[in-house]
Amino acid sequence: MMNITLPDAVWEGVEPSVEALVDRWLVQEGDTVRQGQPLVTVVLVKASQDIGVPMDGRIAHILVTAGHTFHRGQPIATLERLP
Repeated sequence: MMNITLPDAVWEGVEPSVEALVDRWLVQEGDTVRQGQPLVTVVLVKASQDIGVPMDGRIAHILVTAGHTFHRGQPIATLERLP
């Protein structure tokens, strides 16, 4: 199982207290996804960012739903490697 997070590079220069907002999920729990496929759109400091899939797998759990915020390093979903 792998945690999906917003990459650290995206947070560079952002105050530690700032949170990002999950704008919308492009997948659902249980969906099979391919490496590089966009998963979710988030907003951080008025800029939209897409988070892509780091490897082929299945979305096991969405941990932060659309309309909710999360902080740096917080997992927003878990990805299960397929056999």
